[in-house]
Amino acid sequence: MMLLQLPAELWLKVFSFLSWKDKLSVRLTCSHFRNLLDKSRSLWRGFSVVLRQFSRYNPPFWRSLAQRHVVGVSVRSGKRKHLKQLSAWLPALEALRLDDWREGGVDELRLFHQLQRLSVTSCSTPLKNVDFLFPLSQQLLQLSLCDVQLTCPASHLLAALSQLTRLTSLLLHHDGSLKVPTLRGVLTHLRELKRLSWTMITYRTLTQDFFSLLTGVSAGDSALQLSHLQLLNYDAVVSQEVLQPLSRLRSLSIFHLYSVPGPTCHLQTWLKSLPQLRSLSVHGGHPLAMYADFLPSSLLSLTLCVDLQPDDLQVVSLRAPHLEHLHLEPWSSSSDLVRLLPQLFPHLKTLRIRHQHLSDSDFLCLQQLQRLHTLEVLDSFYRPDPIDPSWVVYQPSPRLLQLISELQKLTNHRVRVITSSLRDPLSCHCV
Repeated sequence: MMLLQLPAELWLKVFSFLSWKDKLSVRLTCSHFRNLLDKSRSLWRGFSVVLRQFSRYNPPFWRSLAQRHVVGVSVRSGKRKHLKQLSAWLPALEALRLDDWREGGVDELRLFHQLQRLSVTSCSTPLKNVDFLFPLSQQLLQLSLCDVQLTCPASHLLAALSQLTRLTSLLLHHDGSLKVPTLRGVLTHLRELKRLSWTMITYRTLTQDFFSLLTGVSAGDSALQLSHLQLLNYDAVVSQEVLQPLSRLRSLSIFHLYSVPGPTCHLQTWLKSLPQLRSLSVHGGHPLAMYADFLPSSLLSLTLCVDLQPDDLQVVSLRAPHLEHLHLEPWSSSSDLVRLLPQLFPHLKTLRIRHQHLSDSDFLCLQQLQRLHTLEVLDSFYRPDPIDPSWVVYQPSPRLLQLISELQKLTNHRVRVITSSLRDPLSCHCV
């Protein structure tokens, strides 16, 4: 009882150190804590909720969300009537994800006058058109259409996208049925666009004007504002002329369609055309040895989910001596690679690796990375019974927990170790 008499400001300071899950647990302990938590907007900044089976939610539930000023919601298996209910209780919603949308249209989106982030993904029902985008043309900043069946012509989709002139981020992932010969007509209108994620499965050779702006644009404005580009199912032939409008690009992610796309490694062309690249992510495609010599010295972040050997990392360390962020998932075992990291990349601040085939000594050698502050273990699961490999426990094994404890002691708890990634429920999960 004495604890409850502490000033509200002190409790709110304590609550600010809790995770979302812990905050939700604390608010269930008593009405005093529930009122403190629900009425403190700052404690819930960035908080998103996942809603399904709307019949379960009563007015007190909706009021609790409204009190917390929740601005991000993911609706699963929803219908139009659910959007009407959502707009009534949370009219100031800024971010919305529709997962497995069950109807052919989403016209009710016009009810959300402050909506800035929209994601429509994994729809079992085809979308007949994208007319729902037109009322949002002056407010949407981020749009994601992922694994959505579109029965409208590609020209209609591109016309709708061209109206979203405030977009800073656009994601369009499809099954290859969308035939788009060039993006120039869209990119010319999206002058604020910084991030683009696009499926490239049908493009065998990119036309010279694929990334170009329309004619009539002044020479000083000929370069796109794009800083982040992500290409899925990539198998395209490209030239340096095609890539000329991407001179401001700082981050490139390539997810190859095939393990080895062909005899020519076109990633070499990309790297030669982007000498100021800061971040590179490569998944599949040619072995690292095919393009390691072309890595720009400006690289600070590198993701490699490819075929590579220890000698390849030696080349990478010479080409990118200031690397600070590394995500390493080689196709072969990484047991011979991790022990090299402290010598090759002494400036690493964050590292993502798998640990299953590492020896204890190789894992603990990471304490030699003097600037490392975050280590993420990507395979935090184990099989407790060697006789039954189908039995998998999706949590850190006792061995991994012991290794983490020893590493933190060796680094005086300088290194934070993450064993499970908490993804944004509003983000695309296909990459």
